Amino acid sequence: MHELAVTESLLEITLRHAQNANALRVDNLYLVIGQLSSIIDDSVQFYWDIVAKDTIAEGARLNFRRIATQMECRDCQQVFTPDDSQFDCPNCGSGQVRILAGEEFYLEAIDVQ
Repeated sequence: MHELAVTESLLEITLRHAQNANALRVDNLYLVIGQLSSIIDDSVQFYWDIVAKDTIAEGARLNFRRIATQMECRDCQQVFTPDDSQFDCPNCGSGQVRILAGEEFYLEAIDVQ
C-alpha cells in the first residue's frame, strides 16, 4: 500500500517540474528502482492511472529501469552481485557486507510537451 503514497509524491514532483517548464502535457516518466527496494512496478502503474487522472500527466507512460543489487564484503573487499537468497560474500563467506547499489528509487527524467 505504500506505493500509493510514493505514487502521489511522484505525481507532485512531476507536476511541479512540468509547471516550471510551462508544459501542456507529460508524456513519459523514467523511474529508476533498485532490486532491493520494496517498490512494485505494477502497483505504481496502477496507482498512477488513478492519481494522474484529470491532470496534464494523465496517460503518461511510466518507464521502469531496475538496478541490480551490488554488495561489498567488509572483510575482504570483494564486490559481488548476490543471488536472491544468499547475501554472504562468495569469496570469503563473511556476512559483513555493505550495499553499494540496489536500494534506489528516483525519477530520472520526464518528457513533456
